[in-house]
Amino acid sequence: PAPKALATTASAGLALTSGNRDTSTLNLGYELSYDPKTRNIVKSDGLYLRGKTEGDLTTDRLGLNGRDEYKLRDRAFAYGQLQYLADQFKNIDYLVAPTGGFGYRLSDTARTKLSVDAGVGGVWEKRLTGVVQKTGAVTMSEKLTHQLSASAALSQSFAALYKTNDFDDALYIFGASLAASVTARTQLKVEVLDTYK
Repeated sequence: PAPKALATTASAGLALTSGNRDTSTLNLGYELSYDPKTRNIVKSDGLYLRGKTEGDLTTDRLGLNGRDEYKLRDRAFAYGQLQYLADQFKNIDYLVAPTGGFGYRLSDTARTKLSVDAGVGGVWEKRLTGVVQKTGAVTMSEKLTHQLSASAALSQSFAALYKTNDFDDALYIFGASLAASVTARTQLKVEVLDTYK
């Protein structure tokens, strides 16, 4: 069938272990893409992680992203983006970063998609103990998706956000996943996510 303009994905995971240590981990996520086959593509994604070990909170993270890409040429595009992150174990009460810039699709085939981009904007960050810090931001990112077969896909992404008043105070996010279709509407996905502040 012809691809739909709106594509959505919802995901959830729960892990409970007992023995030497009792742990519980919950994750909820979504991905949304609106591509009416014009020059604009709107994307959004979010991920919530929460974990406890022996009753103590060990993970508490919420990340949300919204992005609008506008095609300039065959592979070049401009974009506007809004990023939100809250992670108490990275000492981030909240971080909001609206940015915009330009990108290029190095590969844009049905099997392999690879894009890079860079932009500028602003960042508002509040630590758990402290006042809101406001400064300029410089961003760069890379995203790869490769279809291994008709039912399996490999994805990898990297994003960096630098503060213009202190380039050492940066945020790096790396992700990699392997997904395999179980049915026409469900898939099993294993994902690694590393956030470094």
